[in-house]
Amino acid sequence: MQTDTELWDLAAPAFVHALPALMDIYAAAMDPPRDQLAGRQVIMEQHSRHPGFRSVTAVEAGGDAVGFAYGFHGRRGQWWHDVVTQALRVRDPAAERRWFRDSFEIAEVHVRPERQGRGIGRRLLYRLTAARTERTAVLSTHAGATVARGLYTSCGFVDVLSDFRFPGSPQQPFAIMAARLPLRVPGSARFRGRSRVWRWTG
Repeated sequence: MQTDTELWDLAAPAFVHALPALMDIYAAAMDPPRDQLAGRQVIMEQHSRHPGFRSVTAVEAGGDAVGFAYGFHGRRGQWWHDVVTQALRVRDPAAERRWFRDSFEIAEVHVRPERQGRGIGRRLLYRLTAARTERTAVLSTHAGATVARGLYTSCGFVDVLSDFRFPGSPQQPFAIMAARLPLRVPGSARFRGRSRVWRWTG
């Protein structure tokens, strides 16, 4: 694991101030059409005003940011939450209640491509979800056998919806994934911070 990379918690104002640098990480990791970046930055600024917002940035010893992650409490009235829960209401109402009744929405987790494979993404994910009071964490990721899906699965995430198409992006299939909080320790049946006799009540 990369030991010379620190994780910094950024409050919402600091996150917004750092967004130009974070957007460079997003662009390197996701390679989106350049004309979409300005709109994506506006969305991230809006996300910083959601309740329970939290962000974490990975910073190397020289002060350069190489990764970031953020999320917030999911609730009705938020676009992603409403689109996903509406689909679940049709396909699996029990899953909607179980995973989205009290959820932490992980909106973004990105690491510069040249820094991937060093455990930074996993550290960001654990730091971001540490001490959250929500019962579950939820996210969307590209469908298929990607490195990101492998990371999420190792932390306890499972598919809630597979081959899901968001409005406006019908060509790109996504997996909607969810996990109990706190997240599972890789290679263990137990979960971080959870008692051996703790039972999930659904």
